Amino acid sequence: MSEEAWVGPARSVLLELQAGQAPPRDEQRAAVKGALAALVQRAPGRSVEVRVPPFAAVQAVEGASHRRGTPPAVVEMDAGTWLALAVGDLDWAEAVGAGKVRASGARSDLSGLLPLI
Repeated sequence: MSEEAWVGPARSVLLELQAGQAPPRDEQRAAVKGALAALVQRAPGRSVEVRVPPFAAVQAVEGASHRRGTPPAVVEMDAGTWLALAVGDLDWAEAVGAGKVRASGARSDLSGLLPLI
């Protein structure tokens, strides 16, 4: 997915969330999925599962392949946090330190991959 295809919708949804508004769920889902697709394109693999409930989850990052059960590395956050990280409005360490990101496992540090633009 090209950067142009997901960045605009991601920024739009992020601005609404930051303003305390609730964008339509289908717009949130599309923005989250677009940014997750960009992550998978940047870091293909199956060693880390990145979850943004209730919208989507993907497996990314090179390493041991995961097929069943709980993955060895899991990263989970809400839509606003994911979009802010993806577009560079939020720093990984800041998000983790503030408890906005739950990350476990050896490869769960995504700081080297973010922002996606």
